Amino acid sequence: MIKTIVNAWKIADLRKKLIFTALMVLVFRVGCALPVPFVNIASEGILPDSTANNFMTYLSMMTGNAFNYGTLFAMSVTPYINASIIIQLLTVAIPALQKLSQEGEEGRKKIGKITRYSAAALALMQSTAYFFYIRSQGFISTASDGSKYTGFAAVFQAAVIILCYTAGAAFIIWLGDLINEKGVGNGISIILFAGIVAGIPTIMYQLYSYMNHGGVYYALAPLALIIMILMIAYIVWMDNAERRIPVQYAKRVVGRKMYGGQSSHIPIKVNMCGVLPIIFASSILSLPPTIGMFVTPKEGSFWETFLNWFNSDSVVYGVIYFILIIFFAYFYAAIQYNPIEMSNNIRNQGGVIPGIRAGRPTSEFITRVLNRLTLLGALLLSVVAIFPIIFTQVTTAVDYPMNISLGGTSIIIVVGVALETVKQLESQMMMRHYKGFLD
Repeated sequence: MIKTIVNAWKIADLRKKLIFTALMVLVFRVGCALPVPFVNIASEGILPDSTANNFMTYLSMMTGNAFNYGTLFAMSVTPYINASIIIQLLTVAIPALQKLSQEGEEGRKKIGKITRYSAAALALMQSTAYFFYIRSQGFISTASDGSKYTGFAAVFQAAVIILCYTAGAAFIIWLGDLINEKGVGNGISIILFAGIVAGIPTIMYQLYSYMNHGGVYYALAPLALIIMILMIAYIVWMDNAERRIPVQYAKRVVGRKMYGGQSSHIPIKVNMCGVLPIIFASSILSLPPTIGMFVTPKEGSFWETFLNWFNSDSVVYGVIYFILIIFFAYFYAAIQYNPIEMSNNIRNQGGVIPGIRAGRPTSEFITRVLNRLTLLGALLLSVVAIFPIIFTQVTTAVDYPMNISLGGTSIIIVVGVALETVKQLESQMMMRHYKGFLD
């Protein structure tokens, strides 16, 4: 990866793209520190326990800790991610959207515009919910005598705060589009990557602080760090794994020349969906805790138990997380690959899969391969997502449980985005026929 970045830096236009992307990330990090008018959050943030693993900790991790301190980019990319999920689900259900998705680049641009408008609407809703939460916790400025604002002053105060957070989310979407247009690409993913990476020093400090308890923690804290490093290697291996479907092309005569006769293959990645099932599943599981931010159920009631199920260190959370990862892996694979279209393309090009008849048998064979690879990829992805939750449950037997149940999600996102960005750089260097890279 380092060699790819170094080689890309040697090319003038790619160097400009890398510098532009770095500047956009810097703008994002500055926005994560800008305060919002009328919001006064103490230095310890809104999270009562920054080491706990709950929905608010997850949002803080995804937003580069901006959510914890109520800064301008407190909503970060979460509205856009949620809007993308909703639009992709509706693309399957609504024929008009499905038709747009099949219209090539122009159709994708229209769907992208719909997604951005939907993200702005969701940002407005989430900003409103966030405002009422921080107001209930006493983080909103009051009058000089300590009383809350009323009447027009209260409405003006609420409008300024909500619009600031909504504008911050819209600005981040614009930053992502700029990175796609003038940077290295993967705009929203890179912003998400920057937010998570910004929290790495805090995670390292938390692991170090566990060692202050002494005893078994002298072994558990280094073990957790080793597990994270092994997870990175495992994700890289999983991302590079692929299933190659062999294709034999028949010889054909065109004019006075003979074409075809060679053997080729169709590469299908084992983890064909990347980090999307993880992001989708995490977003869906965030809905019950969001409700819990505004509702206080009676102690010992069913609703209190129900909301506790969705704490990220809960066994029920882990089971539902596992099921949703598999579901979204199949869902995204169904959108990304069309076996019938793949079969028709092979036949139109004079190719055939050895041992499989052309037409319907070929599409059925590709469907079976895709189903098996999707299941295998989802299971491999689930290992990384679920293992930290299991590790947290195991350490509950000691006095101070090591809450690292969000570690798997963040590692998958960071490594996945890094690999995708490096591959984009490699493809851009290939297009420029860069000799040093080809060697």
